[in-house]
Amino acid sequence: MKPWIRLPLMGLISMFLGGTALAAAPAATPAGMATAVFAGGCFWCMQPSFDKTPGVINTRVGYTGGEAKTANYDDVSGGDTGHFEAIKITYDPSKVAYEKLLETYVENIDPTQADGQFADRGPQYHTAIFYADAAQKAAAEKALKALAPKFAPAPIVVMVLPAKPFYDAEEYHQKYYETNSAHYKAYKYGSGRAGFIERTWGKK
Repeated sequence: MKPWIRLPLMGLISMFLGGTALAAAPAATPAGMATAVFAGGCFWCMQPSFDKTPGVINTRVGYTGGEAKTANYDDVSGGDTGHFEAIKITYDPSKVAYEKLLETYVENIDPTQADGQFADRGPQYHTAIFYADAAQKAAAEKALKALAPKFAPAPIVVMVLPAKPFYDAEEYHQKYYETNSAHYKAYKYGSGRAGFIERTWGKK
């Protein structure tokens, strides 16, 4: 099932832009910086919290986890490509720890929902942590294990997967909360995400 408030506008934008442009792979990570990649359902909703995190240099939303050599919104939204909607975070590890990014991530998702996230259903909206090395994998597994008591008896279903190529989403998706703030807020509340976060973690 596609989101009730997100897809109508996306369909119009995609039609206007042609809907077939391939997403380009991002530039290499700057020296001394590190990257973290998380899938948390609608990527619009993942960007604001990380953009406000001290030590984060840049964020890009996009697609990862699939086998295809490229990805775009039209293909991924069908749920058949194996890609997840995701966010790639470039950060300064001397200013913010990976564990802090994990904390921000889990506080913006429902880690018990197995069929997507909130109103967004389908494999492209599944939650996953894509680790770049053994240290990130261990930190991810530890963070998810720590969540278990809070959500018991519901199981934690966030996947921990090796990193795959990440493809930037189309520019109209980047920082959507700034460029289309009214629609973004309506979607975040209408989808149920905002209410869940507030009930679970309190107001931030």
